[in-house]
Amino acid sequence: MNDVALRLTGVTKTYNAGSPAAVEVLRGVDVSLAKGEIVALVAPSGAGKSTLLHIAGLLDTPDDGTVEIAGTDLTGAPDRRRTLVRRDEVGFVYQFHHLLPEFSAQENIVLPQLAAGIARSDADARARELLEIVGIGTRAHHRPAALSGGEQQRVAFCRALANRPSVLLADEPTGNLDPATSDTVFDALMALVRETGLSALIATHNMDLAARMDRRIRLDQGKLTAL
Repeated sequence: MNDVALRLTGVTKTYNAGSPAAVEVLRGVDVSLAKGEIVALVAPSGAGKSTLLHIAGLLDTPDDGTVEIAGTDLTGAPDRRRTLVRRDEVGFVYQFHHLLPEFSAQENIVLPQLAAGIARSDADARARELLEIVGIGTRAHHRPAALSGGEQQRVAFCRALANRPSVLLADEPTGNLDPATSDTVFDALMALVRETGLSALIATHNMDLAARMDRRIRLDQGKLTAL
């Protein structure tokens, strides 16, 4: 049985390669996440954390190296295969929630499930379950504009986990919130991740939040080091 949910090996990425403006963003990155592990990715602005997350989530391709999800090397997989894996195995959370404004909280969580072929009744039940875990079950039928910033981000967490992915990738998920709300929302994220048992790579500038995760790694000058 493979106990590694995500593995990047020797990943490199250079933008504008071959030109005087070339920027070497990733220089042989190696990282793996065990099943159920929550890892903090700490990096200064412009260090390439978003690039790393996009490669890990199959939104971008490395110049060299491999990306494995659940033991399968997907580096050179066709676009269709990569799209299906992103849908079924990878959840994304960003600094801004990107909820669809015309749909309720519950409907925002239901939609990706319907796209994956899940029956509407099962999708509704899953959405309600996730909203209860993060403490906003009573807000299920409110549209995003009627929710606070912290509530909107919790809905975004639920949407990312709706299809039961094996890996969650989060890019500064509380970076747009005030400190008190950030702590509350992060507690909800940790509860959700622990409850579902998936692996998570969470980029954050907040060292207090990073300290609460299982392990911390730092990306600087294209290389990863343990903290």
